[in-house]
Amino acid sequence: MWQNSPPGSLYDYIRVASFSLGPDGRIEQWSERAAELFGIAARQAVGKDPAEIFTPPEAHPRPGVPRQPSPFLREGGLDGREWTGIVPYQRGERCRPGLAEIYVMPTENERGERAALCVAVDVQALRGIETDIAASEAVFGQSPLGFFFFGTDLTLLRVNESFAQTFGRPAAWHRGRTPHDFLPRGEAERLTSALRQVLDSGKPVSDIQLVGPVPGQSERRRWSVSLYRLHSGSGRPIGVAALATDVTGRRRAEREAAGVRRNLALLNEAGARIGNSLDLETTARELLDVAVPQFCDLASVDLYQGLLAGDEAPPGLADGSAELRRVAYASAVSGAPVDGDDKPIQVGEVHRYAFHSPCAGALRTAQVQVVPRREREEGPELGGVVQSTLAVPMVARDTVVGLAQFSRTKGSEPFGERDTALAVELAARAAVCIDNARLYRREHERALILQRSLLPPGDPEAAGLDIACRYLPANAATEVGGDWFDVIELPGHRTALVVGDVMGRGLRAAVAMGELRTAVRTLAMLDLEPAEVLSALDEIAHGLGRPGGKQSASRGVRGGVRAEDLSEVYLATCVYAVYDPVTRRCTVANAGHLPPVLVEAGEPAMLLDVPPGMPLGVGGEPFEETEVDLPDGALLALYTDGLVESRDHPLDEGLQAFRDALTDPARPLEDVCDHVLSALDTHHGEDDIALLMARLRGLPEDHVGDWKLPPEPRSVARAREMARGLLLSWGLESLVDTTELLVSELVTNALRYGEGEIRLRLLLDRTLVCEVWDGGLVQPRRRRARDTDEGGRGLQLVGLLSAAWGSRRTPHGKTVWFELALPDGNSPAPDAVEALLSLY
Repeated sequence: MWQNSPPGSLYDYIRVASFSLGPDGRIEQWSERAAELFGIAARQAVGKDPAEIFTPPEAHPRPGVPRQPSPFLREGGLDGREWTGIVPYQRGERCRPGLAEIYVMPTENERGERAALCVAVDVQALRGIETDIAASEAVFGQSPLGFFFFGTDLTLLRVNESFAQTFGRPAAWHRGRTPHDFLPRGEAERLTSALRQVLDSGKPVSDIQLVGPVPGQSERRRWSVSLYRLHSGSGRPIGVAALATDVTGRRRAEREAAGVRRNLALLNEAGARIGNSLDLETTARELLDVAVPQFCDLASVDLYQGLLAGDEAPPGLADGSAELRRVAYASAVSGAPVDGDDKPIQVGEVHRYAFHSPCAGALRTAQVQVVPRREREEGPELGGVVQSTLAVPMVARDTVVGLAQFSRTKGSEPFGERDTALAVELAARAAVCIDNARLYRREHERALILQRSLLPPGDPEAAGLDIACRYLPANAATEVGGDWFDVIELPGHRTALVVGDVMGRGLRAAVAMGELRTAVRTLAMLDLEPAEVLSALDEIAHGLGRPGGKQSASRGVRGGVRAEDLSEVYLATCVYAVYDPVTRRCTVANAGHLPPVLVEAGEPAMLLDVPPGMPLGVGGEPFEETEVDLPDGALLALYTDGLVESRDHPLDEGLQAFRDALTDPARPLEDVCDHVLSALDTHHGEDDIALLMARLRGLPEDHVGDWKLPPEPRSVARAREMARGLLLSWGLESLVDTTELLVSELVTNALRYGEGEIRLRLLLDRTLVCEVWDGGLVQPRRRRARDTDEGGRGLQLVGLLSAAWGSRRTPHGKTVWFELALPDGNSPAPDAVEALLSLY
């Protein structure tokens, strides 16, 4: 084909030159290539013997010496024979030596005379080309990489054996083929487009990823192909060379490495996000937030209903038949929750899995089960799009607490072994957190039961007092602490107000608080003075943390360990106040606690001047009492340090803020409590807060009857008469007979067993209280009289007819009292006759 562009053939590389010899053996024509190769212009070569051209000047014959026949004449060419030989030559003026391979071919001119056409090739260039071809053949044929060449028509010209093995067909089969012959259509079009681009632009393209089948292999292979354009010596494009590498294994390893990195990242995220809350449902949702959509498309968590209800989990493996509740569900696709055995299960629904279902099997065996995909005929429900599901039991401390299901929909990669292991790890982490939450919930509920059982009811009542109280734990999540308050009704309509604070917090402090509160109530029932109560309480607190509750008589070393190290130190502060609504007097003793605050009408709030004393548990220090006369309408506030103390401000500032918040004590008491809590910083979370507020109103004078009787027999009748008259004035006719009978018994006992003047007092408030005082120190003791005994039944009668009775010591003797419930119209008054008959 004729063309205008440079030839660009092999001769451009091997430096071929030509010249011709005439019949006389001299050079007749000298080509430009010959002038370029030998460095001799045509005017210098034409007409000369070739021997003169190709031999150095010193080798020329001297004048007078006969010239030897030219080898071109002697060995071929003009004698009709072809001749090939190696001829040395001197190139150019610098006389650089060289070798030329001369090929002499006989010819004839137009006159029929013998002539010769000579072709000369530079031996050095020829040997270099031969070396390059040998090296190229070695690389092309022996390289483990696949080489192949496309012509300008985008058909294969040549492939090496590595390429043939990579693509699964013999090397000869590929010659003349196009990409469509050995690649899928889409991949072939991509490669063809890249070949055309490289051929047109000359810019190489690297790492084209091609995927296709290989004959005789089931696995699809992946190749990386790089392309670059080939040029002739003149620069003309002659095709595209390509290098192909099978990267299937590398790609598989990259996917596995990426999967491992993804799984590690997912586990790291799970460790950071799962278990941040001690709530069962929240922990389950945290698991699904991690799993969807990073790990799966759908997921759900079912927990045993018994665990959610607070029941103890049985040790070992569950049988899978118990009720479960779906507590969490997440989906990256639209649709209903993950299928159950019969229908989709909604969040919050309680259900069971069929015994032979994979889910029940997972719960029963504590092993992962693969749930087979079920095609639905009734429509495009979720079961029809899920292609792979893992039922993973959630096991913590050898106990199955629930089941997690992870599902992938069609189009996602099915679960593999590594995915299964990751699912087990995710479920195990969540199971431990859920079990921790379950244990916390159980312990928390127990602690709450303990705490609530130890605190008084929300609206405690007492004679002559309006009471409001608040309790705020330091940590709203635990609601358990060491602060406590109590309102204890004492005989004679007196009331003990107690606020205490065990140092520390949590369950340990709550237990110590419970022990101290119980001790306070027990001591209060003995009707001891406030200072005596705190002294006895100090002894109890001092021995709480020691083995067996004993005092520290065992101080020393036992087995190399000091006894003090074996015990815990329980320290507490407490303020104990007793209010008498008849005398309107409050007696206060303090054990290292903050002093009460008193607010009187029209006066600023003030701290009661009460000796602080030492905290309970220190031991060895006496406590002092302070008596304060309080007017009606005054407000008394007892509190713990959590209300007024914080690291954000000093204690003095907190106390002043507390007093400022009590500037309007006439408001309803509940409103005063709320105002105090809102005005002070009660959400710092540093300590528990207990607040007990009492408005003092005393007993009206007309609700008190008080008489002194001489120690003589007629005082019994006098006592009955005065009691009858007072009850009739109060409108308590239904209690007259019972009161007369019991007053007679108590006054008679005072005459028989007591000493000195007798005092009778009747108090009316929420109940009717009768007190008989005398100077005797012997406390009455109830005993069971025998049928033949004439006496000994008085106190039994008192116990039968009264709501409560008892005795207490006084500074100058004792007081015996009984209490009667006021008639409410529904419950009849006790029948004295029936009570008397029951004693016999």
